[in-house]
Amino acid sequence: MIYAAVLAGGTGSRMGADRPKQFLEFAGRPVIVHTTEKFLRHEEIDRVIVITPADWCSYTEDLLAGCFGRDGRIIVAAGGETRNETLMNAVAVIEQEGDLDEDTIIVTHDAVRPFVTERMISDNIRAAQETGACETAFPATDTIVETDDGKMVANVPDRSRLWMVQTPQSFRAKKLRELYLSLTEEEKSVLTDAARIYIMKGEPVSIVRGDSTNIKITYPGDIQIAEAIINMGSGQ
Repeated sequence: MIYAAVLAGGTGSRMGADRPKQFLEFAGRPVIVHTTEKFLRHEEIDRVIVITPADWCSYTEDLLAGCFGRDGRIIVAAGGETRNETLMNAVAVIEQEGDLDEDTIIVTHDAVRPFVTERMISDNIRAAQETGACETAFPATDTIVETDDGKMVANVPDRSRLWMVQTPQSFRAKKLRELYLSLTEEEKSVLTDAARIYIMKGEPVSIVRGDSTNIKITYPGDIQIAEAIINMGSGQ
């Protein structure tokens, strides 16, 4: 089985809106609807788990039902306190559905990246099947500096070796859970994304090439950028 997990557990505090950013609209529909549709339309995805803040689960169910009908492929579940706890909640849903085995793939994606493409999803599925874990990334186009105090430059890494991480990130779901449960609390405290679990445990993670249009909607101006991408025809 191949599951998609659309991670919408955040509250979007940086957006400064009256609702989580995944529910803001562009091109006439909420961000989360644009994103969920990409996975529902992909022929290899069997089920789509949409993870939202607990207080927004009923709202999300009604919203998606209004857009897609009562599609049995969609499961709405509550998120956890951290991103990785939210991801583990998605894995728990797969287990509850009776589909957690060695071959189960979970394609995880930020709900607020509505421009994921069919090609990215397909490449993630292939890479997770072959390697066990992968993340989508795009070569850095700007020079990136390191700083210890936010005031002075400590190092300027070689840009040719730096890639900017996007999503999807995809895994063999059972192995992901096993590795996560093996982490110490200290290791969990420094996680920034799920792929780092594999790196910390010495497991391989392959790269799927992303795209500059695969933006993450984080700030108010990003809604206008999303509208522009749609108008250019690059978001289909």
